[in-house]
Amino acid sequence: MDSKEQALKDIVKERYSKIAEQGKAENASSCCGATTPSNKVYNIMMDDYSKTKGYVEDADLGLGCGLPTQYAKIHKGDTVIDLGSGAGNDCFVARHETGAKGKVIGIDFTPTMIEKARTNSEKLGYNNVEFREGDIDNMPVNDNVADVIVSNCVLNLVPNKQKVIGEIFRVLKPGGHFSISDIVLVGDLPDALKQDAEMYAGCVAGAIQKHDYLQFIKDKGFESITIQKEKTINIPEDILSKYLTIEQVKAFNNSGVGIFSITVYAEKPGVKTDKSKIKLSELQDTCCSPKSGCC
Repeated sequence: MDSKEQALKDIVKERYSKIAEQGKAENASSCCGATTPSNKVYNIMMDDYSKTKGYVEDADLGLGCGLPTQYAKIHKGDTVIDLGSGAGNDCFVARHETGAKGKVIGIDFTPTMIEKARTNSEKLGYNNVEFREGDIDNMPVNDNVADVIVSNCVLNLVPNKQKVIGEIFRVLKPGGHFSISDIVLVGDLPDALKQDAEMYAGCVAGAIQKHDYLQFIKDKGFESITIQKEKTINIPEDILSKYLTIEQVKAFNNSGVGIFSITVYAEKPGVKTDKSKIKLSELQDTCCSPKSGCC
């Protein structure tokens, strides 16, 4: 990892340690909790989770930009991984879908978030939800573990997005899939926004072009790539004015540059094994069956 990538990671980790202690309203009325809250718009990026089954209010920090679990096609008994799990809300929603026989793993590189999520999980008494501290571009997970991967407004915070997508491919089982909500761009941001640390931690300056984002997914070998949902993100002028002059704000608003939240679905090639349909007779000729004597 080069020094620039590490510096960006350090910025995000520092700011999200503070964001973990902020209220939902403050986070939702700013750009991912990292910028000064707007007085004009309440929910700049986030979607409303409150009516979603499995929702836990204490775990909702207002930091997302979509509802990936809504589109994730999670089945009972699945193993689900949430990238950038924060205080655990998407994990708890996923746990509702996968049930007590499934497993949910949340990964986050901010110790404060991990502690908050574990506290929430313990209060709920969930024995099949765990939180692991680590980078999502180097996941603390073995190969071919997950049936489903979800993530909510996190990949834009990682400098090397191609590496994250490669890790997603590695960790998914053959035939597994992901549903990820993220911020992407169409057109170039003004330099004053691209170069600002707050706007990077605020899920904007680290976003890449929509075409490039989708191409990275295709290049890693994923199939059935689909945009499940897309919405425009409008940054209020009172936030933009902190970084741009009045003339620059007007120019930006008239530039045609688009900031979007997209929820993308894609599948790893292969056929997923349905363990519930494997019969004893199908195991008797395998190496480690009682018949073989090798065990």
